[in-house]
Amino acid sequence: MKAAIVGLGRIGSLLEDDPLREKPCTHAGAITADPDCILAAGSDGDGERRRLFAERWGCPVYADAETMLKETSPDILHIATHPDSHGYYCALAAACHIPAAVCEKPLADTLGGARKIAALHRSGKIRIITNHERRYAADYGEARTILEEGRLGRLLSASGRLCMGKRRRLLDLLWHDGTHMVDALMYLSGLRLWHRRSWGASLSDRTGTAYLAGILAPAGVKGGGRRLIPPGTVPVLIELGAERDHLIFELEFSCEAGRLRIGNGLFEVWESGPSPYAKGFRSLTKTERAFKGPTGYFANMVKDAVRCVRDRTHEPRSSAADGLAAIRYLRSIRPWNQGREGGL
Repeated sequence: MKAAIVGLGRIGSLLEDDPLREKPCTHAGAITADPDCILAAGSDGDGERRRLFAERWGCPVYADAETMLKETSPDILHIATHPDSHGYYCALAAACHIPAAVCEKPLADTLGGARKIAALHRSGKIRIITNHERRYAADYGEARTILEEGRLGRLLSASGRLCMGKRRRLLDLLWHDGTHMVDALMYLSGLRLWHRRSWGASLSDRTGTAYLAGILAPAGVKGGGRRLIPPGTVPVLIELGAERDHLIFELEFSCEAGRLRIGNGLFEVWESGPSPYAKGFRSLTKTERAFKGPTGYFANMVKDAVRCVRDRTHEPRSSAADGLAAIRYLRSIRPWNQGREGGL
């Protein structure tokens, strides 16, 4: 299958040269590594990026995406541009009768834009994958199975910690990296995330820590506002931090008989047992269960896109509907968004 990329920056191609990342780690790398795909072309308005892409991957490059699609007729379009252009390229792909598109997160920069992309996916004209890459990672798949099968008992609470450098504006951190955290909370729990209240630093700041409290609720349970937590829902606290000289992406799920922690370089399962510290009590002990080997996060995403081309009824593991759910949560956080439609 022919795959083309619009947007030849970091996630489109350049990060593949990072010696420390699991490979493949870009759209171009994942396409060329898949035996069912060939990299047909790339498009970007930046001439230097086009030059680097052509040298790295040995395929045609275009300054204009529409020309690229007309001349190469790909089966899959990978969209690795700024979120405000995602809607345009998804619509362009559908108009060019491309069966599937892989769209970078966040799905759009506005709630209205995300709704349009999700509606296009629902129309059946094109299958649209939102690249919430952790849905395709084997370690997150294993974590989901542990929680889904109830191996640690009933899920009682969840939390997340996110820090991506010293001076990043917290709102940018939330939209660009927090999108992954928001989606991972919903994917791993099988529930929908609702925002309830927030405190701490303003999201417009580049200092301090912001706290976002919410709930994970089953489908059909409306969890917005500051009402008491409805029965059957799970309280959630997300911490967004600036002023750290390191990166943190961690999730923790606290259950009746244990806890699960997962994140960048982190996979821990703790189980309850008789306490070695106090008679008649129980304590948590970290098990030897750990995830080993590559996660296949980008490779599995491309395989899902290939399946979407072969079966136009296939619902991808990370669809435009999932991307819309994450945007709905992000847009619900107030007072920082001040009622503006623009999220970024």
